Amino acid sequence: MIVDPLTLAAFVPAALALNLTPGADMMFCLAQGMRGGPRPAVAASAGISAGSMANVALAGLGLGALVGSLPGLFDAIRWAGIAYLLWLALRTLRAPLGAAGTAAVRPARAFRDGFLVNISNPKVILFILAFIPQFVDPARGAIFGQFVIFGSVIAIGGFVINAAVGLGAGGLGRAMARDLRVERVLRLASASVFGLLAAKLAWDSRT
Repeated sequence: MIVDPLTLAAFVPAALALNLTPGADMMFCLAQGMRGGPRPAVAASAGISAGSMANVALAGLGLGALVGSLPGLFDAIRWAGIAYLLWLALRTLRAPLGAAGTAAVRPARAFRDGFLVNISNPKVILFILAFIPQFVDPARGAIFGQFVIFGSVIAIGGFVINAAVGLGAGGLGRAMARDLRVERVLRLASASVFGLLAAKLAWDSRT
């Protein structure tokens, strides 16, 4: 077996604790659930997990170190993510109210948005480079394979937890959106989450 079973058993609760910690991914799925309902929320969670696996692959191939050694590239990716989040906030505010506006949030688009938000945060790669290698055993070889296994645990756990959060928000959002005044509040809340995530990324760029 590529990964020692005891090491994997120790990694699972650590990854679960990581997944349960509220963060940008969870808040993004929450916003998607409020904005579009359960299906887009689950699709957004799947997109985030796909982005996470892409980052795991990049880290396993050593490209994460390249991002970390080139501050200009790091900042360029970060600001692209900030701009995308602000665009999502604006799009949410400008979408028409009522059933037609809610139905316009397609799962495919939610998946894409989740993927792009995750992949455009270079700190994800740097975190993976700091966290996963603690459990990788070079003596077993197949370093990339070990990265993929540990990364899959994080991605699967994150998908389940983030989807659950989005499902709860989606059900609540659909029930409340029958009142257009309440829907305005939900749209504002969703847009505010996107805006706050963008602000957090911008603030992180100062540290």
